[in-house]
Amino acid sequence: MEKKTGNTIKLGVFVTLGVLFLIIGIYFIGQKQHMFSKVFKITGEFKNVSGLLVGNNVRFSGINVGTVEDIQIINDTSVRVDMIIEESTHRFIKKDAMAVIGSEGLMGNKTINITHGSPGQTEISENGVIKTSQPIDTDEIFAKLKTTSDNAVSITGDLAVIMNNVSQGKGTIGKLFMDTVMANTLDQTITNLKKGTKGLEENMDAAKHSFLLRGALKRAKKDKEK
Repeated sequence: MEKKTGNTIKLGVFVTLGVLFLIIGIYFIGQKQHMFSKVFKITGEFKNVSGLLVGNNVRFSGINVGTVEDIQIINDTSVRVDMIIEESTHRFIKKDAMAVIGSEGLMGNKTINITHGSPGQTEISENGVIKTSQPIDTDEIFAKLKTTSDNAVSITGDLAVIMNNVSQGKGTIGKLFMDTVMANTLDQTITNLKKGTKGLEENMDAAKHSFLLRGALKRAKKDKEK
């Protein structure tokens, strides 16, 4: 008899705890879906919802103020998103406010962020249509990054081939840097040019001091002054 009573008490405690956890779960789910607060509805149309799901958060000034209630494809270029938002924030959301799809972190859940409207505008109406902005397509960004990375790898490979050819003395630049005969010839050419320039300067100085040329220069200067 005592054993039966003990089992009955345990069963009662287990059932009570189960019901309690169920109530707590329903409460938190209801809070998330705003089932126990007064709400109003607005709608936005997007070309691409970028993975947005029913139940995702709607934020205003970084605060969760609502959730996505429904997502429907209207046509091949438009997707309608219905949102339920807490009535307490209704007066802050203006007619010219804008809804933008974002994400919670780089790879987190998608959210809808509602921007501030103009202070002088009236609040958006119940079941009103809010302006939207096309979200940033992360897949497109990653595709461009991959293309850039592939190009960088290709350029690095080409540069490695060029440097290898230069180090082996292949091609004009390789011969110029690695061929000792060509380097010596180039060095000798530069030396000869320096000597030729020096000789030309000496000849010019000698010509300036020449009696006959000096007279000719003076006559040319006088003719120019006339």
